[in-house]
Amino acid sequence: MRAWTIGLLALVLASGCDCSGDPSGGGEETVERRTIAVIPKGTTHVFWRSVHAGALAAAHDLDVDIVWQGPVREDDRDAQIRVVEDMVSRGVSAIVLAPLDDTALVPVATEATREGIPVVIFDSGIEWDGLTSFVATDNHHGGVLAAERMNELLDGHGRVIVMRYQEGSDSTNRREAGFLETMATRFSGIEIVSSNQYGGATTETAYATAENLLVSHTDVDGIFTPNESTTFGVLRALQDATRTADVKLFGFDANESLVNALRQGQIKGL
Repeated sequence: MRAWTIGLLALVLASGCDCSGDPSGGGEETVERRTIAVIPKGTTHVFWRSVHAGALAAAHDLDVDIVWQGPVREDDRDAQIRVVEDMVSRGVSAIVLAPLDDTALVPVATEATREGIPVVIFDSGIEWDGLTSFVATDNHHGGVLAAERMNELLDGHGRVIVMRYQEGSDSTNRREAGFLETMATRFSGIEIVSSNQYGGATTETAYATAENLLVSHTDVDGIFTPNESTTFGVLRALQDATRTADVKLFGFDANESLVNALRQGQIKGL
């Protein structure tokens, strides 16, 4: 994570660097200290805490300042838009943004570039060609890998639920698409019994959705979840229903609780 973030910030610095010294050759060069705004989708999940730690480590190594600010919840588009607007008004040197919606953040990102502020998009894509760089997991391929593993776990036959995250989230949409497309084209013995329910941005909303799905599909064999909150919400629902042994859960992202559940066999893959 640290190397990843250092590379990302280096891209921003390179894009905004004025390396010309005093043309007269006299006096010392004056280099304006740069401030990079790092704006996550949210600030609650463990994943974002690790991103924050990486950004701080890179700021120290590269001798720049980091402003870390984002919405508390990953479904608060308006709050994230306001954060970007504030950073543009403050005149930061660059913005590193993980957009929680692939279209809603386009106007404010465009405004940043109009003000001469380069924007690096990370983690989740955006329908916009004005970005300086894009750094992310190959999310579609991640969904493909999850489908392949689920097929192995079920020996090619079974009933599976895909509990989605939320509309507009490019990263999780791609994970879901990779999983569903692979199941449809390669593993005909697997029946997808539900793929239109969204767990939402918190563990609590994901838990409620998971409970309803388990009641509606008592004979489900496997569940795929595309992010930290949905994975943990389904895990809790399976634990409460004492069904972790018979329902194969394959999730995305990791925190200490999820990794422990993986070690205990309650989650079959992350």
